[in-house]
Amino acid sequence: VFTGRANCPYYAKAELLADYLQANLPDFRVHKITKHPYKWEEWLRDICAMNGWEHKQSPIIWRELSNRGGKGLLLGGVNDFLQYAQHYYGITSTMLSEEMLTIAEENLQTHIEIVKEEEEIRSLINPLQIWITSASAPTCYHLIPLLANGEVFGMTTEISIHLLDTDQFKEVLCGIVMEAEDLAFPLLRSISKHTEIEEAFLQADVIVVLDDILFKHEVPLLEDCIREASEICRAMMIMTYGPSIKPENIIALATFWENAAKAVLARKLNINTAGVKDVIIWGNVTGWSYTDLSHAKVYGHDGAIWGPPNFSRPLCNVIYDSSRIYPESPSAQRSLSSREYHCVGMSLAHAVATVLRYWYHGSPPGEIVSVGIPAGGQFCVPEGVVFSMPVRFQNGGWEVMTELEVNETTREILRFLTHDLMQEKFVALKEIKEMSPYR
Repeated sequence: VFTGRANCPYYAKAELLADYLQANLPDFRVHKITKHPYKWEEWLRDICAMNGWEHKQSPIIWRELSNRGGKGLLLGGVNDFLQYAQHYYGITSTMLSEEMLTIAEENLQTHIEIVKEEEEIRSLINPLQIWITSASAPTCYHLIPLLANGEVFGMTTEISIHLLDTDQFKEVLCGIVMEAEDLAFPLLRSISKHTEIEEAFLQADVIVVLDDILFKHEVPLLEDCIREASEICRAMMIMTYGPSIKPENIIALATFWENAAKAVLARKLNINTAGVKDVIIWGNVTGWSYTDLSHAKVYGHDGAIWGPPNFSRPLCNVIYDSSRIYPESPSAQRSLSSREYHCVGMSLAHAVATVLRYWYHGSPPGEIVSVGIPAGGQFCVPEGVVFSMPVRFQNGGWEVMTELEVNETTREILRFLTHDLMQEKFVALKEIKEMSPYR
């Protein structure tokens, strides 16, 4: 066994002689261990203490009497090994000092590269910790296979999923866990259930806060929505009382409504829903919102003008009167967001998985994605509200597409939506302050 500092010239000399002996002697085997110069001294002290040896230099060489696992017999340093090779095999090293220094430098670079590669492998093995709140909801049931099949976080990234809900849904969570385990996804390291809030979000990398209040048969009062959501997932409390969380790490999903709008348009045009791009949802994803079609494009439309697969046409040139589908009056938009929606969670789960995939791997170049984000003055929307607007995902983050042109009609609607959100924020903060244990 040959061990030493990665940049040690004496280790390089002993190593090359050992390689020669291994190549020319049938029963001579070599095992090498290199350590970074910064870690060598500590490692040497530990190995000597463990074996009861006295040695203070690089390299340290020993024999293991039973296939690297038996009792070690210390040989010593480079001079001891040279004498050993000369005595037993009649072979010695004639390497010059300049060669020793060159090989030592190469050894150090190789060691650094190997350590980096090992760290990358370990990072892949260490599973991504994903928490899902309100996990008894149908959306979670459909979301788990989408997260575990490798398309969201990558085909080499293992994940651990943690399901969080109240104690009354404990049996439901047990059933979901068992069924997910039966699927035997190679990348699903583990899946577990949690009903205690004290356990929530430990070592979390991704937190998916589900809210199925939208899919009740009756439209609840705003105060009731906030009170119920606060008891389950405390999303507003996280933003208000969690200043250590970067604002850019918190987003609200408008993609569901964006996809719903595309589906309406696709049915009108008799095309695949994927053929409608760049529909923008502005405003509050759970209240007043505005579906903006001014930038929308259509692909694969069976019309008089044809082109290659990447050919598109502006939506306004294809639909005669888009206002009949999504009027510009914001009064119609509330009914869209709060309508009774017979949903089993499939489309919402797809929207969550799509946004997470974009966040980790980037959205399609040039394509608009609607996401609710903490506003920072873009499009004259004041700070302090979560406002849905067009973004692009790239390099593990997102940025607002401020280069998009906004007409005066849209600006007027944005002012209306901003005023409504500011009023809602006031009510929400009042409710949170009354319920918060930290007030």
